[in-house]
Amino acid sequence: MQARDVMVSPVVTVGPNATVREVARTLLERRISAVPVVDTENNVLGIISEGDLLHRAEAGTERSPSWWLRLLTGDAQLAADYVKSHSIKVQDIMTREVATAAPETPLHEIAALLEERQIKRVPIVNKDGQLVGIVSRANLLQAIASAKPQLDLSVPDLAIRRRFFEELRKQPWAHTFNVNATVQNGVIDIWGFAPSLAERTAIRVAAEAIPGVVTVNDHLLETPVFVY
Repeated sequence: MQARDVMVSPVVTVGPNATVREVARTLLERRISAVPVVDTENNVLGIISEGDLLHRAEAGTERSPSWWLRLLTGDAQLAADYVKSHSIKVQDIMTREVATAAPETPLHEIAALLEERQIKRVPIVNKDGQLVGIVSRANLLQAIASAKPQLDLSVPDLAIRRRFFEELRKQPWAHTFNVNATVQNGVIDIWGFAPSLAERTAIRVAAEAIPGVVTVNDHLLETPVFVY
């Protein structure tokens, strides 16, 4: 699946001159946790989230600077914190470096981007840089929840066994020389040794994901791998 298959569109947006109060109302009314900031051509200028509004003077939650914090961060950081807590306009407090993706981006790349950048959403832009959608962590969960199981009811036992070992050989963590498997009527019995519970679990998961597998019987023993 690609970003276009799960993205929310159209996207709720605000302009750079919107007020913090207007953004707070938008987040509450639309029940969203962030909103992209765009120009008149719908180009992404930044993004503002609930996290950007945590330390605000209106709520009495602004950070209280201390002498030791000033020594550690310097006056510039204190000034930036003041802007974050007191500025009226969105353009002063929005995050400007926004990670974006194209509609054709595979979901696994979106997931990697969310994880690497430690963000919760990715604006989706077209080739001209205009905002066309947004993908959040929740949208990825929706894709998982709505995924249809692969139907392959007539897979021969020999093919299941072959696919199982092909999958293991592709994994850098798998010690395939310690593993054997038998398959009968879609029931796969796994024998041998695994050096850890994590690898044992991963082997079982790999078997369960193969189309045509009815049941997985795990007979693996946990033991260190000996390299001769």
